[in-house]
Amino acid sequence: MEEKKLKVEVSKLITDFEELNLKNNKKVLDLACGSGRNGLWFVERGANVTFIDRSLAGLDKRPNGHRYLEWDLEVGTAANLPVEEYDVVLVFNYLHRPLFPQIKAAIKPGGLIIYETFIEKQAEIGRPRNPNFLLKQQELKSEFDHWSCLHYFEGKVFNSSTMSHKAQLIARKPL
Repeated sequence: MEEKKLKVEVSKLITDFEELNLKNNKKVLDLACGSGRNGLWFVERGANVTFIDRSLAGLDKRPNGHRYLEWDLEVGTAANLPVEEYDVVLVFNYLHRPLFPQIKAAIKPGGLIIYETFIEKQAEIGRPRNPNFLLKQQELKSEFDHWSCLHYFEGKVFNSSTMSHKAQLIARKPL
């Protein structure tokens, strides 16, 4: 599968991060995966990916050999994320603060969190507007403050022809 065949392009946060080493068939979790655009990029590079969303209806392509879980992580009926299971956890355009401890625990020591979602300023230009889905200033960085921060940004993010206000974090879990 070629990148250009994906419905929506993979996040530049992933493609521009040169330190991302995918040797040794890394285990990746694409949390709240939506169309799977970011997880599928990892699949193309040999990673073993688990896709989780409350509905996988938007995930048209489902390559064999990967896990596809329909879990609603916000209602408390889903299983907890496995502990120290993943080399990389991806979270894009999703915020449910009670999951932060599970997300941190799911990453192996030395593994990466790659997180990008909306900040409060987004409410000035469009959705989401609900403060439950918007990060406060420096909140994401603070949540992972004991991790090694490889990239952090808050501000305008351009994807294709759209602009939004987001926070971006790439951080390594301590060994």
